[in-house]
Amino acid sequence: MTSVPAPVPALPAATVTLVRDTSAGLEVLMLQRNHQSGFMPGMFLFPGGALDAGDRRAAVLSRCAGLDDTAASAALDVESGGLGYWAAAIRESFEEAAVLLAYGDTGALVNPGEAARAGRFAEYRRRLNAGEDVLAQMLEREGLRLAVDRLTYFSHWITPVNAPRRYDTRFFVAVAPEGQEALPDNVEAIHHVWVSPAQAVERHRAGVYKMRTPTLSTLEQFAPFDTADALIAHLRAQTHIPTILPHIAPTGKRLLPGEEGYDALAAAEAQGKWKT
Repeated sequence: MTSVPAPVPALPAATVTLVRDTSAGLEVLMLQRNHQSGFMPGMFLFPGGALDAGDRRAAVLSRCAGLDDTAASAALDVESGGLGYWAAAIRESFEEAAVLLAYGDTGALVNPGEAARAGRFAEYRRRLNAGEDVLAQMLEREGLRLAVDRLTYFSHWITPVNAPRRYDTRFFVAVAPEGQEALPDNVEAIHHVWVSPAQAVERHRAGVYKMRTPTLSTLEQFAPFDTADALIAHLRAQTHIPTILPHIAPTGKRLLPGEEGYDALAAAEAQGKWKT
């Protein structure tokens, strides 16, 4: 049997789909990645990325509202460290889209774009985008608590084993805070759009929006719902969230669990045992 390279480790990651109600129905926030990016150039997706070390610092986890690590880890079916995924989702939303889900001293959501604080938060955002570990510092100095209680966990995807860059990603959804304007960072994301899930799917099929399978699947899952409340109530009612690991067929097609050929391809990969 021909040996194959060991798969690249899948990095822990989190993404959040921000939703809002409009007179035309439910909309989601989508970002377009920089065309010059070395990873998924030009793709339309949701704010998200790999967990940073700072997402799991005690100083951050102690400032999470309404959820502790025990409950978060149980929800993700991991032994510990689960709350870091919620923190990462909120950090990524702030980094990439300037939307911050965090409570201030009064218990209300803060708006990082308000004139009195815009300069400070712009600097926090710049430093986070530069890879600096300043999340805990921002929360302490600004008297914030991450609004993790506003996030609903609903999906779990792992990048195919033969991909050159892999992520083990937890998907969340949250209602976008009123009064906060999305603003791409112009580094990883260059454009943003609020769009109905059904329209986004149509634009993908027409070749206008390039998307990866997990993004498209999420939009298809959201499309039947008219309001954020109805969508989130449905997602919270899930009793089991399966791990979805696509497999790539020799033709390049991504196969999902339940699709013809998926089990055979998974068995073939398993028999390879990823010898080095």
